[in-house]
Order: sequence, then C-alpha cells, then structure tokens
Amino acid sequence: MKIHALLIFCGLIATAYAQQPIKGFTAASSAKQREVETTFDASLSPQRISETIKDLSSIPHHIGSPGGKIVAEKILARYKSFGLDAHIETYYVLFPTPKTRLLELTSPTKYTAILAEPTLPEDATSGQKGQLPTYNAYSIDGDVSGQLVYVNYGLPADYEKLALMGISVKGKIAIAKYGNSWRGIKPQVAAEHGAVGCIIYSDPADDGYGAGDVYPRGAFKGEYGVQRGAVTEGLYSGDPLTPGVGATKNAKRLDIKDVKVFTKIPVLPISYHDALPLLSAMSGTIAPPEWRGGLPITYHIAGDAVVHLKLAFNWDIVPAYDVIAKIKGSTFPDEWVIRGNHHDAWVNGANDPISGQAALLDEAKALGDLLKTGWRPKRTIVYCSWDGEEPGLLGSTEFVEDHEQELQKKAVIYINTDGNTRGFLSAGGSNTLEAFLTEVSQSVTDPQTKVSVFERRRAKDVVSAGTDSEKTELLNRKEIRLSPLGGGSDFESFLQHDGIPTLDLEFGGEGDGGEYHSIYDSYDHYKRFKDPTFEYGVALAKISGHAALRMADADVLPFDFRELYNTVDRYSTELTDLLNNLRKSTVLENQLIAANLYNLSNDPSKNLLSPKPKGEVPQLDFAPLKNALDSLKKSTNAFALIWDKALQDGQNTQQLNERLYRAEQQLLTAEGLPHRPWFKHTLYASGFYTGYDAKTLPGIREAIEQRNWTEAQEQIAVAAKSILKLAAYLGEK
Repeated sequence: MKIHALLIFCGLIATAYAQQPIKGFTAASSAKQREVETTFDASLSPQRISETIKDLSSIPHHIGSPGGKIVAEKILARYKSFGLDAHIETYYVLFPTPKTRLLELTSPTKYTAILAEPTLPEDATSGQKGQLPTYNAYSIDGDVSGQLVYVNYGLPADYEKLALMGISVKGKIAIAKYGNSWRGIKPQVAAEHGAVGCIIYSDPADDGYGAGDVYPRGAFKGEYGVQRGAVTEGLYSGDPLTPGVGATKNAKRLDIKDVKVFTKIPVLPISYHDALPLLSAMSGTIAPPEWRGGLPITYHIAGDAVVHLKLAFNWDIVPAYDVIAKIKGSTFPDEWVIRGNHHDAWVNGANDPISGQAALLDEAKALGDLLKTGWRPKRTIVYCSWDGEEPGLLGSTEFVEDHEQELQKKAVIYINTDGNTRGFLSAGGSNTLEAFLTEVSQSVTDPQTKVSVFERRRAKDVVSAGTDSEKTELLNRKEIRLSPLGGGSDFESFLQHDGIPTLDLEFGGEGDGGEYHSIYDSYDHYKRFKDPTFEYGVALAKISGHAALRMADADVLPFDFRELYNTVDRYSTELTDLLNNLRKSTVLENQLIAANLYNLSNDPSKNLLSPKPKGEVPQLDFAPLKNALDSLKKSTNAFALIWDKALQDGQNTQQLNERLYRAEQQLLTAEGLPHRPWFKHTLYASGFYTGYDAKTLPGIREAIEQRNWTEAQEQIAVAAKSILKLAAYLGEK
C-alpha cells in the first residue's frame, strides 16, 4: 500500500476518534477537556520556539560553566513570567574537564592529532570562547603508548572475531568507530580484553559524507567534527561520587579512587581527519568487508602503527542547577504529573537539548495562559528543566534520589523529552500507557501530512514492514506500541530506579545529521536542516502537553494493565527463542571449530589462536515465569472491570487512582539487577553492553547472553516474583 493512499484512509477514520470519550474521562468531562486542549494549542507558537532555541543556544552552556548558570536563570525567569511557582534546586556533582590532551602517531611515521573543530563562517556560534574541547568525560588520566588495533565498533562480538583471527589487544591501544552502541561500552570492552587505551572516531560512512553532504553544505559531519560524551560504565546513573544518594552540599561522597564507574583505561574521541593518518599507517590483516568504513584507505586491523595517548583532567565538584516549576492542583495537590527536559549541552546544543527545552517552555507558557482564564488542573503539574544530563543524567538522578520517598508516593507519571526534529513520532515508556498515548497521538495533527501523528507513524511502520503478515498486524493494531526504555535521557532514574510510570517522546527521522555533541549543534544548523519551520516543536509541545493535561485532569487515571501483560508475555517468548537460537548457533560454531573451518584471517602465515568449543546450552525452567504471567493475565482482566465501573459510577476514584499510579513500583526488586543493584526494575533496563538500548526482562536476558545459566535461572524466579506481586496488588479488594 502506497504511503499517500494509506494517509488518506487514515484521515477518513481520524474524525471518529475525536468523537469518542477520552480514556479516563466521562463523556461530559471529555468535551470540557477537548475545549481546554484547543485553548492550549492556540497559545503555542513556532516563532516563539524558534526565538527560544536561538536565545538559549547562543552561548556554550555545559554544566558548571558560566553559560550554564545563565541559561538556568533565563529558564527560571520564564517560568515565573508564565505565572508558575518556580525555583532552582542545586546539587553538587563531579564533572571533569580536560587539561591535557595529546594523541600522536610515533611509528612508522609521525603525526600529531589536531583535536579541534574549526570555526565556520556559515555558523555564527562556532568558535566561541568557553566551548568545551573535544574529550570523553570520566575517562581516567593516563599516559600510554602501544600498537594500534582497529576493533570495528568495539563491541563484544567484534572481539570474538578478533580472537578467531588470532589478534589480541592486550597491551595495545584500540581504535573503534562511533555507533552501534553507547560510546562508554567501547573502552569498557577494550579494557576487559587488556587494551591500555582507547580511541573513538566518527567514520564518514556512518554520519559523514557517506550519509550525505557535510556541513555547512549539508547536515552531516565534516572531517573535523567530533562527538563529545561521557564514558562511564553502566553500574548506576547520576553523580559518580554519591550513588543512590542525592548530591546535596553535605552528602557523604566516595573518594575518587573508590569510584567504580570510571573507565579503566584512558579514552579520547577524534575526528575522521585525525583518524585517517592513524588508520593509513596500519598494515597486516585486512579488515573483513563489514568492518570497512568510508575513508579512502584499505582498512587494516593491526600492524606497525604505534600511538602515544596522554590525558589529564580537572576533577572538579560543580553546581547542577535544576529549575523546578509547579502549578498546584486544585483537587489532588499531592498527586504530581511531572514533565522534564534537560537544559545543559556539551557546547551550544540547539538540537540537543534546546529544541526539546523550547517546546517544554512553550507548553508551560500555554498552561500559564490557561491559568489566566480561571482554569486549574486537578493534579499538580511539575515542570523540570534538568542540568547535567549530558555527563550522566546528573541533575535528574540527584533530584530523584533526593526526593525518592516523596516521588514514589506522589508521582503519577514522568513525561520526558530531549532533542526534537521533523518527522515521525517516536514514543517509549511504560506499557500500561499504550492506550493512553494512542489517544493523545490521535489528538495531534502532523504538520506535513495533516493527518494525526498516530496515523502518520502507523503508515510509516506499515510501509516499512518486511512481510505481509507484519503489515496486516500493524493495520489491525488499534494502539501504538511503546518501545521499551533503556538509557540515555532523564527518564532513567524515574522508571528504572523508582518505578514511576514514564513516557519518552520525540519527533525525528527527517532531520538526521552529524552535528551531535559537536560545536556545530547550533541554531544555524538546526534552522537549516532539523526543523526549518519549527512546527515540529509545536507538535512536540502539543503531544506532551496533551499528555500532561489529561493525566492532570482525568477522572480515573488512564492506565491499562492488559497491554502490560501482552507485552511481558511477548518478552517471555523472546527469551525462549533467544535460548533456542543460542543453542543452535553454539552447535554450529562447535562443528566449525572441530572441522578447523573457523579461519577468518587473510594472512595464511599468521599463527591463529585455537578457538575453544563453547559449552552446551542447557534447558532453563521458564515455568515460574509462565505461571506468574497466567496470574497477571487474570488479575489485569479483572482489574479492567473495576476500572470501568469506577469511571461509570465515580465512586472511590481517589483511592483507585493512587493504586493505579503506584502499581509500577510492584515491579521493582529491592536487590536490583545482578552486578548493578541501582537498577531495580525487573522489566526494563539499559543494557550493560548496549548502553542506550533497552534490555527487557534484563536480569534473565543478560544472564543468557553471558551464558551464566545459574544466574539466568535465579533471575527467572526474581522476575516471576515481581510479576506475581503486581498480580496480587491488582487483585486486592
């Protein structure tokens, strides 16, 4: 089905949605709610969003910088001008900045890396004073030399292939491409394999001239562009010195030598201009085809190239300025609907994060305009502009840890946004919110196609589906499917540490580029390539604003646990498939090893390491998980009837509502995940070896992936216990 024909069909059915009662509202309150949302929408302005992005991205404003404080104070003043009760909460966190950066090729030729991004006349804010240099935060200090080894993207599977080619990184320096995982995984895995240093570069095949014209002609990364970013190991989020505790001025802090999340080896990001001389100097084994990038060279894995890497940092405690603004609820002031977006950037950050922050501020202004009409939300709405997201979700995590008991008692939902560009709705979060977000996304019109953002998203998914059966399933599916949340933005502590229902929303897909975490993430770049009309800033403000308004004013909170059951049941099936596929692949690999067919080297004279056969994959007993899911199915179906009755008769809704929004906490485990107890949610977590990407039923899944069968069986019992706990909670009379 062609996408334009599908959009026409979608438009014909969209009006039907507008006539239905809103989930959680009666017919009468639905009509009133739609009037409120219409008034809210009329207050939003793409021109104002443009002006806000230009203003807040006009100076560098990383955490701890003078610009960071200026931006926080500007946001505070805006909240107050809108009529919101606003203040700044300050935390004190560890944020290293570089004082020494040296990378040089010492053999077989000489080259000293530039490690700088040039000013461009087409970009008004490039080259400003106060911009952070190119570096990776929380790399350790180090002065190392060694043979250079190219490790592709630097993931565990890449090192398995290196071993099969007889190549080791022990005592050497790994050079990895950015991409395919969070950057912090690359030095982590390199250190696990004995490397003494790690270099990460952006290959032009990924986000440079291999993807499109480079900046300033096009949106993609030029030869000098560098991606800054943090590289902590994923044991916990927030301030490295105060795990699990809010980083207030007098908080008890770890000694730096006792911190476990720093890299074990020094690590530095570089441009593909600086990478080219290093990779060109390499010889020896030629990289397999799938490892080769876009540089005009033959990609070798190892050889004669020797590099010297020297790094030193200022390990400073700096203030993190969280700007908090409230609209007190008229009926349930102790039930909080929380909206958040960070304000700090690695440099100027027009896209990441100011595009999202500007949309959030326009929402807040529109609510301020509603207040002037006499409207008041039933529940308290809290707007949060976080500091320190970029180095490790610092501001949001410290706020959550500092207010943990209060949040677990009062927080109805946390709605997160971050960077935003034109394109399609992307949504992740708690699966109890799928029906809710479906209706919200049906209430917002896509700026380009003029159908709802829900229908445009579904049309894209249908057209992109690989099989006819997938297309049919998507067409028949009435609700949006929320992606599981991993890491990488401020939702992490709310959901995965505190069990607060969460949504993460953005638009994208048509504003790609290579400016990420570079000095070229500027207003000039954003206006040309990301969202030239700023209409998708308005679309984001509408969808997140409608979500906040509906949660704030719902008669019965719109959570539906039946879809949660369906999703977790699907995750359970994925685990059994994972185990079966691992069993089949292990048999095949062992057969190849036994037949001496696992020779991946293109150098016949090389002495290959002899791969060892992998142990058999045993059967795991999933019965406890399946039984728990059977109980959850029964309880969710029964609870849906209770929900319907409460909406119809309007009795005991306050007690039911508190029960609804605190249900997610039943899925937490006090012990947390194996090896990283800060993560307490048994359904969702960022992957230990993927970073941003989510792992579902993570305790079980990661144990299987690491072939830790005892732990996998133990985690089946842990997950089953939390699911049974939720089933019992929903079944309480």
